[in-house]
Amino acid sequence: MYQHHDWHGALLDFPVSKVVCVGNNYADHIKADHIKNIDSEQASEPVVFLKPETALCDLLQPVAIPKDFGAVHHEIELAVLIGSPLKQSTQERVAEAIAGYGVALDITLRDLQSGFIRQGQPWEKAKAFDGSCPVSGFISAAEFGDAQQAELVLSVNGEIRQQGNTRDMITPILPLIAYMSRFFTLRAGDIVITGTPKGVGPIAAGDRLEISLNGRLLNTRVI
Repeated sequence: MYQHHDWHGALLDFPVSKVVCVGNNYADHIKADHIKNIDSEQASEPVVFLKPETALCDLLQPVAIPKDFGAVHHEIELAVLIGSPLKQSTQERVAEAIAGYGVALDITLRDLQSGFIRQGQPWEKAKAFDGSCPVSGFISAAEFGDAQQAELVLSVNGEIRQQGNTRDMITPILPLIAYMSRFFTLRAGDIVITGTPKGVGPIAAGDRLEISLNGRLLNTRVI
């Protein structure tokens, strides 16, 4: 069962609850999707959706992906651990409430998602299934430094697939979380994942993943 922990593996005293997510938060990702004929466009407000507690798993463990739903894609994202409740919050209050930062994968059943988008249906079955949010340990906000200048890199079998920096977000971290708190109360232990840069693509059983957050490396594999 998933539990929050720090980057070195020590357990953190926060309950495990929901993950609040945003789609299409990097312009280069939206542009790349258009080139691939994937239905993405920049919305006037952040595109927000949820993953339940059961979506969470430890990124240091092998990433188990569904086998019977078509293409499965990786999306690397900065993860934010909420340390105290947020509701209708200002950006200043959001900054005070952030406990730490890590890295997550938003594992996506792309064929299912594309079909749901064409039919005007919600994404949950493609985005919020069990194990769809592998997440690293967290680095304290004080130790992490400027989260709006964080470098994210994902390699698959030694090939760099995604490389981006959080400075290129359409909606930056603090206003994004403040926006989310207008609709959902964020509690201590909730996680916010903040969008993915370009380069999303397929993964399959047997793939080796190397994930980097500001030069800190994690290695895992897909099963």
